[in-house]
Amino acid sequence: MKKVREIMTSGAECIGEHETIIEAAKRMELLDIGALPICGDDKRLKGMLTDRDIVVKVLAEDRDPATTTAGEFAQGTPVMVDADDSIDSALRKMIDHKVRRLPVIEAHKLVGVVSQGDLATSLDTAKVGDLVKAISAAP
Repeated sequence: MKKVREIMTSGAECIGEHETIIEAAKRMELLDIGALPICGDDKRLKGMLTDRDIVVKVLAEDRDPATTTAGEFAQGTPVMVDADDSIDSALRKMIDHKVRRLPVIEAHKLVGVVSQGDLATSLDTAKVGDLVKAISAAP
C-alpha cells in the first residue's frame, strides 16, 4: 500500500506563530496557495491558517491583519498525518475532520502537505467521492 510520503507535496513552508496575518497573506500570494501550516519557535506544527481564516476571522471581524498573528489561529491539537502512514489513513483523517489538506510530519517536523487533489490521483473514485461528500457537508 502506498504511503503518504509517496503522494504528498513536499517542501511545505510554515508561517511562524509570531508572524502577522499580513505576512501570511503575502506568503500565500507568493506561493500561490490557500493554506499555510503554522509552526512554533520549536519548528513543530501548531495548526493551519487558510485564506478563509484571513477573510472570515480577521477581515470580517475588523481585526488588524498587521498586528494579528498566525499563532492566534493555532488552537487545539492540529490534525496531521505521518509521512509513513498509509494513504487510506490520510483519507480517513480528512473525512473524519472534514479538511481538504493535511500537514505531513516526520520526527515532529513538517515535511509536506497532502491534499484532496493528491488523494484524488491515487485512490479509486468511490473513496475520493466519500472524501468530497464529507468535506462538502462540513459547515
